Amino acid sequence: MATKLKNKSQYSDSCNKVFSYWRFRTFYSIMIGYASFYLVRQNFSIAIPAICSDLQITKSDIGVVISFSAILYGIGKCVFGVIGDRYSARYVMTTGLLLAAFMNIFMGFSSVIPAFTIFWTLNFCFQSMGGPPCAKLLTYWYSPLEIGTKWSLWNTSHQIGSSIIVFAAPFMLMHFGWRYVFFIPGVVAIFLAIFLFNRLRDTPESLKLPSVEKMTGLASVAKSEKWKVEKEVKLTYVEILRVVLGNKFVWFIGLANLFVYVCRMTFLNWGPTLLLESKGSSLFVAGVQMVAFDVASMLGGLCAGYLSDKVFNGRRGPVSVLCMILCGFLVCALWFSSKNSHVTNSVCMLCIGFLISGPQTLIGVAAADLASKRAAATAAGFSGTLGYAGTAVAGFGTGYLIDNYGWSAVFITTIIAAGAAALFLALTWNKRSQVLADALKKDGNS
Repeated sequence: MATKLKNKSQYSDSCNKVFSYWRFRTFYSIMIGYASFYLVRQNFSIAIPAICSDLQITKSDIGVVISFSAILYGIGKCVFGVIGDRYSARYVMTTGLLLAAFMNIFMGFSSVIPAFTIFWTLNFCFQSMGGPPCAKLLTYWYSPLEIGTKWSLWNTSHQIGSSIIVFAAPFMLMHFGWRYVFFIPGVVAIFLAIFLFNRLRDTPESLKLPSVEKMTGLASVAKSEKWKVEKEVKLTYVEILRVVLGNKFVWFIGLANLFVYVCRMTFLNWGPTLLLESKGSSLFVAGVQMVAFDVASMLGGLCAGYLSDKVFNGRRGPVSVLCMILCGFLVCALWFSSKNSHVTNSVCMLCIGFLISGPQTLIGVAAADLASKRAAATAAGFSGTLGYAGTAVAGFGTGYLIDNYGWSAVFITTIIAAGAAALFLALTWNKRSQVLADALKKDGNS
């Protein structure tokens, strides 16, 4: 049943206009900013075949680079999540993008695995400064009644950035060589970091504006004394960690994210190589199929966010479970599709991208819902930490499976991971934000 609660502001038109202006400015800034992170992140997967050929590096070696970077990224998500809950999102996010850009430039000058490992690992460390500040800003500028839709719309920024680089990188690769796949995005990201610093600000309260709950009227509906204290008092580092790590549902969400990322990063990191070697695609066709994957991901995330807000009253579990079950079936279909059957393979990639984006989007929303907005960045970061443990598995683990057992082992592992993700997500089936649950209960909704 769709929620009947309506956003109602009790403030003046001038206050509403100022709030709307800063909310819109914040939203498009984090959209552009987070897309920029992917320009200097997804380029590596396109360069892998050329790097392996040019420098005689094995896929297991590349897998080591991916795994080390994923481990540090996962740790960084939690660390910078806590920092993001305490300090300005503007400074954390801009600094991360600028440093990631420089690491890409250094990658372009590298020729040996130790250098690749160091610079790409540091790149992912700085990449982890992108997501948690966005999670914080979304929870402070949008109410629980709308955050699923807005979060999913923001989440398309990483698909936008990924699609741009996946489309542009083959051109750079063919005309300039693989090193420019790192040089050019790195320089572009430096200018985008300057833009982000100019545009971005922190929470409504930092601009002397009312909270989003007051602006939308949700605060007057919930009438929860615990919630009033919660939103007004800033947590210490220890309290933030206690709120997040002491919540079993946040753990369920995090463990689900681990398996979601095994599926997602297998296709993001190894997708072009999988299509080239396993399905007979050319470099151009593989690029088009990966663009289809990313474009479908945008639509899938948007649909999932909308359904979780409007159909399931802020519950993220039902949509996520269904997506992961269907994703497992589509991976199986891709596994058994014929080699050189480009249309069938493209449809499978498109559907997998559509389905896997829903849980990937809603897990972050669910973590923020369950931990409250005071610890939203930490909760999103913690779920990301476990997610990138899955990326580590999809990095070295996939490279090892390819070298030793072939692509069939990769497909089997991905299908099992999809099923495990669905299981953990099912444990959060009826959970939603506490303030929204209180408001719905008082208003007579379920």
